[in-house]
Amino acid sequence: MEWLYLFIAGFFEISWAVGLKASDGFSHFWISVFTVIGMVASYYFLALAMKNIPLGTAYTVWTGIGAVGAVVFGIILFKEPLTAMRLLCITMIVSGIIGLKFLSV
Repeated sequence: MEWLYLFIAGFFEISWAVGLKASDGFSHFWISVFTVIGMVASYYFLALAMKNIPLGTAYTVWTGIGAVGAVVFGIILFKEPLTAMRLLCITMIVSGIIGLKFLSV
C-alpha cells in the first residue's frame, strides 16, 4: 500500500508543479487554490509512504516522478522543446525510479 501512496504523492507533485506554471505567479486564483491543494496532498501521501519506505528511496522516487511528469507536461501543455537529450535524461530518471523500487527493502 505504501508504494501506491508514493505514486499518488508523485502524481500530486506533478499537479502542483504544473499548477505553479499555470497560475502565473499565483495570479490566477482558482489555479492557485488547486496548486496549494496539490502541494498539501502530495506531502500527505509522501508522509504516509515514508512510514514503510526508506527515506532516500521514497524521496528520490517522489521527486523523480515529479521531475519526469513536469517535463512531459511542460512539453505537452507549454510547448517546451522535446529533444533527444531530454528524452535520454527522462529515461535515466525512470530507470533510477524502477531500480529503487525493485531494490528497496
